[in-house]
Amino acid sequence: MMLLEARSVTKLFGSLRAVDAVDLTLAAGEVVGLIGPNGAGKSTLVNLISGLERPTSGTLVFAGHPLQGEGPAARARQGIARTFQVPQSFGTMRVRQNVAVAALFRGQPAASVPLALREADEVLEFVGLTAKADAVAETLTTPDLRRLELAKALALRPRLLLLDEVMAGLTPAEVDGLIAVVRDVGARGVGVLVIEHVLRAVMGLCGRIVVLHHGQKIADGARAEVVANPAVIQAYLGVPYGAAA
Repeated sequence: MMLLEARSVTKLFGSLRAVDAVDLTLAAGEVVGLIGPNGAGKSTLVNLISGLERPTSGTLVFAGHPLQGEGPAARARQGIARTFQVPQSFGTMRVRQNVAVAALFRGQPAASVPLALREADEVLEFVGLTAKADAVAETLTTPDLRRLELAKALALRPRLLLLDEVMAGLTPAEVDGLIAVVRDVGARGVGVLVIEHVLRAVMGLCGRIVVLHHGQKIADGARAEVVANPAVIQAYLGVPYGAAA
C-alpha cells in the first residue's frame, strides 16, 4: 500500500487550472523530488496534500484513508507535516519553544512541557540548530529559519514530510548538511516530497522525480530519465528540445 496517492487531483482558481488532473504516488521511506518552472503548481499541490487548500476534483489518499475535509491541523495530527517557502515561526518565542509547540500538539503529544522541551533539543541537534536553541526566532537568519521550519515539522513525528524549498538561500555546504538530514529522515521510514529549485539537492536526494508544468504532470521517473526528457528540457528552456539557440 502506498503512503500517499493523488488520483486525478485538480485545483481551479477561477478559470486557472493550477493543478490539472495530477496523479502521484509516494511510498513510506521514499524521497521524491517535485520540480518544475515557477508557477507550475508545485506549492499548490503541497497545499492540497497538507489541507491548506481543497481539491476542486480528484482524490487524495493517505495511508489507505481518503483525505476529505480535514484542515492542516487535523492532517498534521494524522502524520502529514510540511514546511513553507516563507518560514512560519512564532517570532517572539525562543527556537526551542517553537519546536516544543509542535511536540505538544501532534497526534500523540509529549506528556508534559519539560518532555516537549527535551525532545525539542534532540530535534534541534538533529537539524544543526543546537547553538541557536535559546535565540528568539525573529533574530534568526533566513537559512536558520529554514532549519527551524524543518525542526518543527520533524517534532510532529510525521509519516509524510512535505518540504517546500527548505534549502533556498543556503550555501553549498549548508545544502549538503540538510541533504544528509533529509536522507536520514527517509531512512527512518518517513515518506518525503521535496519541492526544490536547488537541483544539486534534488539530484543528491531523490531517487524519483516528478515534474509539473502549467499544472500538469509531464514526467515521473528516475533522475537520469527525467533530466533527459525532451518535454522537461522544453519546459525549463522554453524551446523545443534540440532546437538551435
